[in-house]
Amino acid sequence: MMRDHRSKAGGTGMAALVRFLDGWVTLNHRLAPWLARAGGAMVLASALLITLDVVLRAGLRVTIGGADELAGYAFAIATTWGLAFVLMDRGHVRVDALYALLPRRLQAWLDVLSLTAMTVILALFAHRATGVLLDSLTFGARANTPLGTPQWLPQSLWLAGFAATLSAVLPLLGRCLLAAMQGDLQTVRTLAGARTLEEDAAAESGHVRATPATAPSPLP
Repeated sequence: MMRDHRSKAGGTGMAALVRFLDGWVTLNHRLAPWLARAGGAMVLASALLITLDVVLRAGLRVTIGGADELAGYAFAIATTWGLAFVLMDRGHVRVDALYALLPRRLQAWLDVLSLTAMTVILALFAHRATGVLLDSLTFGARANTPLGTPQWLPQSLWLAGFAATLSAVLPLLGRCLLAAMQGDLQTVRTLAGARTLEEDAAAESGHVRATPATAPSPLP
């Protein structure tokens, strides 16, 4: 009787954990595209600023001070702000020539391994970026440029991109690990598996959404 009670309690706790992770993944699916769009807008704005600077130099012999500096910040920030979307969309480059030939179960565990490695790398990046930001705040670092930009401003936005990507990969790792342990290979494939040629073609043609919805939980 006690064993049955513990089993039911464990099953309820596992189901709650799965629902929590599914909700977190769904939230990231909604937020990541907006973060990527914001990064794209920064790149576009920097391109327009540099274009205007070139035109003014050629026509009026006037220059916009700091255009190249601001563009550099924009590219660095936009790069990290787009990482979460690429992860959620499964759009990152993967060499899957051997992966495609492996059994589904082994593929699932390789997906979990890749997410684990990505989590470790992102955590290291975020840790180092945090150190750089704290140093800039401590010493009041400014760019050695005419603008004299306080370095904590672009660095904090740069770090925010790493933090957002880390927040995206953690629930994916947890959800895929649980699914792999339960033998739910389809959920692992849906969330973290390499995209097939058919999915890539469909994404390019725009006929279907490239990012699939979160697979339903096998638990009650």
